[in-house]
Parts: sequence; structure tokens; C-alpha cells
Amino acid sequence: MTKKGTFAIAAAILCLSGIAMPTIAQTGKLAMLDSLAKGEWTVRFRDGSAQRKICVKDGQELIQIRHSGPRCNRFVVDDAASTVTVQYTCAGNGYGRTSIRRETSNLVQIESQGFVGGQPFEFLAEARRTGSCS
Repeated sequence: MTKKGTFAIAAAILCLSGIAMPTIAQTGKLAMLDSLAKGEWTVRFRDGSAQRKICVKDGQELIQIRHSGPRCNRFVVDDAASTVTVQYTCAGNGYGRTSIRRETSNLVQIESQGFVGGQPFEFLAEARRTGSCS
């Protein structure tokens, strides 16, 4: 095996194990999400599914829309000024990968995919601040 092939295999193992990606705790901060306006947000799915209202306290509520209840391990893939990508695994309930792009502090675009309850999901959505949390 060549050095290049050995390096590729080692890199793949590190990525799959989560070692090569920085991790955050469930309560860790992501700068872009923390800059979003707090309050009630309405998520409108591009496929026509029923919209959903979410109370946003720190922005991380938008990461696991399909896995809203369970505690999940998260791995930050990208934490930039206007985008965040997080991959997460929920023991016994699947996994997902969500990218959130900030347009303004009141408007974001969300792209997410993964598995929940043994079924695949994928969605594109727009989330907009629509008021105060009740």
C-alpha cells in the first residue's frame, strides 16, 4: 500500500471516530447561532410539510429539529461567521447533519438530513423569528 493510501485510510478512521472533528457539549456555544434573535421562530419546510414553531433561546434549538427530545452527541463540522454545520448522533434514535445559514439575525436557511426511528429524513427549510415565546 502506498503512503498516500495509508494516509487516506487513517484520515477516514479519524473522521468516522469523531477525533478529527472538534466537539461541543450539549450546552456549548456556536457564535453564529448565539447571534440570532431570541424568541419564537416559525420553521417553514420547502416540501410543504406543516410549519413548526420553536422557542429559540440560544439558536441550538434549530440544529436537531427531527431529534428534538433526546440528548445527542454533537460534532461541529463548520462554525463560521454566517454558517454552522453540526453532525450529531442520538443513541438508539438515529443521527443527523444540519447546516444553518444566517441571512439576518431574524432569518436563517436550514438544510438537514439523517435517520430518526429507523427512517431517513431530509429537508430544506426557512426559519424566521415571528414573536416572543409564550
